[in-house]
Amino acid sequence: MLLDWMKKRGSKASHHAEPVEETAKPQGRVMVGQYLLLYRYLANRYANTVVLTFAEIEDLLGFALPDQARLNQEWWTDAATNAHGPSYSDSWILASRTAVPNLAARTVVFERAA
Repeated sequence: MLLDWMKKRGSKASHHAEPVEETAKPQGRVMVGQYLLLYRYLANRYANTVVLTFAEIEDLLGFALPDQARLNQEWWTDAATNAHGPSYSDSWILASRTAVPNLAARTVVFERAA
């Protein structure tokens, strides 16, 4: 009998979710596109430093990183600018992170930007 009462009471009670705090983003920029899952992962980490292997990044994204990401440090350190749409580097820049790759170890250190 108590269980029935609790079920009825629970169905009538309204549940209010707490608002989710958004991370600060540069004015007018939002993260969309194929690198969105990497952005979400980095934005939701509490740690100031996140180290991911290339394989872990690819698992998050669901596709292989381009050859340039494996061969050129600049792919990670030079912010790609594209006035017509989102860029892969937005995934860490909009998550307030910097990216420092270690190509030999096939890892990237994402450090929270100051």
